Amino acid sequence: MASEEIGLDDVLHSPYTQQLVAGFRMLRFSPVLEGEYRQYLLEESVDLKRVALFLGIILWTSFTVLDIALAAPGNLWATLLLRMAVLSPLLLTVWLVHTRTHLPLLQVMSHVCILSLGIGGIMIIGNAHQSQPNFPYEGLFLVCMAAYFLVGFRLIEALVCSTIIMLVYLSVELWVQLPTHQLINNFVFMANANLIGAVGCYLLEFKSREHFLTKRVLSLQAEQDSLTGLDNRRSLGRIFTRLWRQAKRESYPISMLLCDLDFFKQYNDSYGHQAGDEVLVRVASILNELARRPLDVAVRFGGEEFVLIYYNLTEAEAVQRAELLCHTLRRVNIEHGTSAATSRVSVSIGVAMIQPHLNEHFSDLYKRADDALYKAKEQGRNRVVCSCPC
Repeated sequence: MASEEIGLDDVLHSPYTQQLVAGFRMLRFSPVLEGEYRQYLLEESVDLKRVALFLGIILWTSFTVLDIALAAPGNLWATLLLRMAVLSPLLLTVWLVHTRTHLPLLQVMSHVCILSLGIGGIMIIGNAHQSQPNFPYEGLFLVCMAAYFLVGFRLIEALVCSTIIMLVYLSVELWVQLPTHQLINNFVFMANANLIGAVGCYLLEFKSREHFLTKRVLSLQAEQDSLTGLDNRRSLGRIFTRLWRQAKRESYPISMLLCDLDFFKQYNDSYGHQAGDEVLVRVASILNELARRPLDVAVRFGGEEFVLIYYNLTEAEAVQRAELLCHTLRRVNIEHGTSAATSRVSVSIGVAMIQPHLNEHFSDLYKRADDALYKAKEQGRNRVVCSCPC
């Protein structure tokens, strides 16, 4: 099929385009898109979480050296025990990141890790401040910055974690009776650091959401036919690969209906390309009606050629769908005075089927359907021919 130039207007009715137009200053999409975006963010942030996790383990362990150098002798063992306790959730998360499974649990553990690092650090600082008021607390800034920038959190997630850390810090320092002027100074610096982190996180999430929507719109432009709204030839291979994997797991057949409008070039020559486009849109509407199940696929394969892919149909059912398509198009009753097959727009269909346990591929299924379509044309068009013993 010749490449077609598709603009933003062609996908104007997609939810992604509508969300781009509506905006998302509050960092929130419509419910369906919000769920899709969160799943996308979860999958895209796994590598980022891996880097942050190993960096966190290295830094947390290296601070042990500072503890040995700076902590009072009476506090050292309690400090080292806290360090070891915080390492436990981090090491569990290493396994989750490595396997890339249980992504929802990985997200939960990311929250646990940030809070463990923050609260664990606060316990160490509070313990030290009982006897050493000048023991450094600035390591908490690193934890908060990690929440904003290094673990793939949305702004609301980072804010919740950082706010909890700030409130726990305030409570612990009040409990150990840190001098008021020092507590105010420390808390103001921490609050300002979190403000900077929150602004940066907002901008990052805004761009992330914009990238998500733009990527989806471009995907639609690349894989959707601009005239009919059907999937195009480019997307068929990807769709079939996904169906083939599922069919192999479940041992279900896949059927292909290869459809070609009869003498359509003559129709365009006689009635004009505008009328021809209207026919293609009508045919696409019929195909959509015949591909209603979740795994059914309707594709504009090129020009006047269309493909229907059916999952888990018997041979007889596949032929029945093809006959229904022929009958429905005849019933639409579009005049075609230059057709040698009939006086109305009609379609020839080749039907083929493959089983997933056989060593076959998309090209084998397409060749069978194409051979059957060729026979349908040889036999006078406006008919269905099946390549299998239907």
